[in-house]
Amino acid sequence: MARVRSCSMAAGTIAAVWILIGCESPQSAGDAPTMAAAAGSPELQDAVTDDGHEGGHAADHEDELQPAAAVHLEPSQQEAAGIRSEILQPRRLEVALRAPGEVRLNAYATFRVTPRIRAQVVERHAQLGDPVVAGQPLVTMSSVEMAEAQGTLVVAEREWSRVRELGREVVSDRRYIEAQVTAQQARARVLAFGMADEQIESLVGGGDASLAQGEFTLTAPAAGTIVRDDFLVGESIEPGRMMFEITDESTLWVEARLPAQEAAAFSVGSPARVGIAGHWTDGHVIQAYHALDESTRTLPVRVQVPNPEDELHPGMFVDVLILNEDSQPVLAVPETAVLRSADGDWQVFVVAGEDGDEFEPVEVTVERTTAGFAVIDGVAPGTRVVTEGGFFLQSEYAKSGFSIHNH
Repeated sequence: MARVRSCSMAAGTIAAVWILIGCESPQSAGDAPTMAAAAGSPELQDAVTDDGHEGGHAADHEDELQPAAAVHLEPSQQEAAGIRSEILQPRRLEVALRAPGEVRLNAYATFRVTPRIRAQVVERHAQLGDPVVAGQPLVTMSSVEMAEAQGTLVVAEREWSRVRELGREVVSDRRYIEAQVTAQQARARVLAFGMADEQIESLVGGGDASLAQGEFTLTAPAAGTIVRDDFLVGESIEPGRMMFEITDESTLWVEARLPAQEAAAFSVGSPARVGIAGHWTDGHVIQAYHALDESTRTLPVRVQVPNPEDELHPGMFVDVLILNEDSQPVLAVPETAVLRSADGDWQVFVVAGEDGDEFEPVEVTVERTTAGFAVIDGVAPGTRVVTEGGFFLQSEYAKSGFSIHNH
């Protein structure tokens, strides 16, 4: 009986199954199937789970197999969070050379406004930083020399108008030609002094000689932004002095200085990247100097880069990466697109859902980084990958309480 009680007290655990099998009771053999069934009973399964062994591991494993939930963002939310994405496609990323560079104005899109005669500033119509369009008035000036030229033009235009009305039948050929040439020369002179065609027509159209007071207005030769305007109202300006410098900053130049022995490996058209504060912009080599800088013994190379967001400004020092596209294409995303998950793995966010309003984390392997890009493995080509705003998505994903093992 003592044996039976001890076996009975041990029931409810896995060990009890083995004790009961070993009990010397006449019913042991017959009860074996019953004991086996008890081992598979819900009560025994609960005991196993409560004991913290197989049941607990199974639950954890089941959590790991659950698919990762997605972060849902409407288009307006994506715009506010700065979410940007691109389709992952193979690209060539072999860095050939890294060098310091300096941002410069695009000289082919830069214009200087200067007077051609000595004149005094009467009124300013634009100032530093203003965007301007071609033909926009910039500054009104006054000159004694211009007044004389304007007066001569008014007289010459009147004479030429009278001769034209009389015609060749009345006036001699000599007078007709002299009047015509004199008017043309008078017009060319005021043009050379800085008057625009519209100003000239306004002057000679009325035929009023009292309007020839020597005032004229310099206008913008092209569209762009005013980056220099070093003068004062009332100041007397000498011919050729720069009053305004106007440039189109949508594209800028970056001058990089390369070791002479390495610069020969690059040619016009070579791809390049310009980086500042961790942000990289694609560009290309447009020119290479043919003379070494005597002080640094380097060869300057000129890289052109777009500047649509007005992030680059002349005088900035930047990093320049000149690339060699002879390598095999790889799958790469900007380095900022690759994030560390809570468990230390690398991951990127991909766009999911038919409407492109869901974002899921995908674990990737970072093979190497170069030129501001990370070469990755784990995402198929053609997948739309988030390139900007990943930190926001990661924060939203963490706040939702998703498991870090949901890869």
